[in-house]
Amino acid sequence: MFKSLVSGSKPAAALSTFSSRPFSSRPQKNKQQRFPNPRLRTHAISFMDGDYSDFNDKAHEEDAFAADEEWELAPMNDDQEDEEYLARKQAEQEALKYQQEEDAKRQRWIENAKPPVREVEIDERGRAYGRGGRKTSTARVWIQPGLGTVTVNNREFLDYFSRETDREIILSPFVATNTCGKFDVVVSVEGGGVTGKAGAIRHGIARALEKYNPDYRPPMKRLGFMTRDSRMVERKKIGLKKARKAPQWVRR
Repeated sequence: MFKSLVSGSKPAAALSTFSSRPFSSRPQKNKQQRFPNPRLRTHAISFMDGDYSDFNDKAHEEDAFAADEEWELAPMNDDQEDEEYLARKQAEQEALKYQQEEDAKRQRWIENAKPPVREVEIDERGRAYGRGGRKTSTARVWIQPGLGTVTVNNREFLDYFSRETDREIILSPFVATNTCGKFDVVVSVEGGGVTGKAGAIRHGIARALEKYNPDYRPPMKRLGFMTRDSRMVERKKIGLKKARKAPQWVRR
């Protein structure tokens, strides 16, 4: 068959049609068939036969607010106007009062946030005074520029505090402020034991150094020398040998 087509037994048009058609079982669609445009909104306005009326047009309905009609406001009496005016004024006054209170509170916060101004407090003899406490001990301390002599209850420093740990506790404020050997110290201490007296003297020396020069406060405050140690001895409990020590338990 193919040989007869090539030889020219059929027209050339038939040959071209046969050769260009794809080999498929589906029938060939008509090329003249056209599909509607999906972008065309035929449902919005009908434009066939010159009909341009809109289905959603509400021109035939009556306008609720016609231009030629005058608007009528609801009548309002004088009493109602006065009540609304007073209520509005009261709300304004309350808002103003609340704002003033908030401003005053914010100003107090700003003032309280500022660090207090610390002044030098030195007596006529050139001494600075500080009072300290620890447990049941109370110490009164006076410092003045000198060679670093320390006197405790009219006794030598080494005689009154024989333990080195107690002496280190007492001299720690001078080490923190780099003022070792620059001040003479006179102490009057009473109450408590040796360790409590050493802690009270340290607290008093720290406060006296702050009075002599407020610039000494930050390093001592950082190390906790400016804070009074509020720890106290725990009381003994009934049924126990000491504050927490219990007697030996016997099973039988």
